[in-house]
Amino acid sequence: MRIMLYTGKGGVGKTSVAAATALRLADLGYRTVVISTDAAHSLADSFDRPLAPDPIQIAPNLWAQELDILHQMDLYWGTVQSWLKAVAIWQGVDRIVADEVTVLPGMEELASLLQIVYLHDTGKYDVVVVDCAPTGETLRLLTFPEVARWWIEKIFPLQRKAAGVLRPVMRQVLDMPLPGDEVFAAIQKLFADLERMRALLVDPETTTVRLVMNPEKMVIKEAQRTFAYLNLFDYDTDAVIVNRVMAPGNDFTHLPDIDGDGMSDETAERVRQALQHWYSWGQMQKPYLELIENSFAPVPIFRCPFFDQEVVGETMLRQMAAQTYGDTDPAKVLYRGRTQTLEPLDGGFVLTVPLPMVVKGQVDLTRSGDDLVVRIGNHKRNLVLPRSLSGLPTKEAKLEAGVLRIVFAADVKK
Repeated sequence: MRIMLYTGKGGVGKTSVAAATALRLADLGYRTVVISTDAAHSLADSFDRPLAPDPIQIAPNLWAQELDILHQMDLYWGTVQSWLKAVAIWQGVDRIVADEVTVLPGMEELASLLQIVYLHDTGKYDVVVVDCAPTGETLRLLTFPEVARWWIEKIFPLQRKAAGVLRPVMRQVLDMPLPGDEVFAAIQKLFADLERMRALLVDPETTTVRLVMNPEKMVIKEAQRTFAYLNLFDYDTDAVIVNRVMAPGNDFTHLPDIDGDGMSDETAERVRQALQHWYSWGQMQKPYLELIENSFAPVPIFRCPFFDQEVVGETMLRQMAAQTYGDTDPAKVLYRGRTQTLEPLDGGFVLTVPLPMVVKGQVDLTRSGDDLVVRIGNHKRNLVLPRSLSGLPTKEAKLEAGVLRIVFAADVKK
């Protein structure tokens, strides 16, 4: 089974790309389900038809789902929330307010992600396509199991033991609601589900992330940081989809001429202005498309054109998929391995970048803030460092056995 997570900065068109990919997979014969972990659902808008809280078939081999968030939250958090609400009300908090403040931050999106485990376990589908929330929220969710593991291993046993000892005494002197075993059991099950979810998501043969972006500076910078963080937390990225590219394949070296025969002067001028606008956008995108190639290669990069109409409904989604993937099967793992890895090391971090067939003396490093440029001859690779590294100085860089190791660490004063 395959799980594909589509994420990107808000507004880049990741929902359209996810929906188009799901439809393409269904047309290829894969039993495919597409769901959204974004609290602001837009899958129904993309398919231009109503969806339901449970998967419903909307085309041959294709199911889609817009989750009932309240039901999902009650399923995973209901027991704990009931106790927290009782405590809040005991403290004098209004019942309606208590309902709102006792929801775990990010629980709405988290409950949606946990649905992936359920869909995987049903065995009904060959592919699960996930339209993720914008990158910042998705990264917080994907790192949540790491925090949960520490809490469940270090703090949870102590709290449960203390509650078991103190509960009989406290009930005699206070009327405050105390957590019962069912509350701790519900928390433990939630963390177990999170750990299972992470095990599925970090298996590179099962799950891969696909970054969706536009050829714009701010969007690319966020995608570069996301790419670094995904590597840090062991999530594999196997494709980059560049959406809304002006006329892919056109080098925009000259403004095309028009034949004004049969046009009024006013109409010809409007056509010239439209062509100038199109040409200017293409010229503006050229350096950013080059930056994307330098930043993410050798991960496969797919370009999707800027369409002359809204990408809504099956016809336009199929056209988007055809223009994006060509003859490529989107269900395949499109890239194996890491183009960079980031690991903690003695109070700092070490960044490794594979550079096969490169020898010492050919590599030049330039760093400015959180930008790191690796230059080899006439070629360069742009890396954006995670914010956790941007404040650390570069301690050393070595090229050994075709791997560049860059160590970031603060100087330790003795």
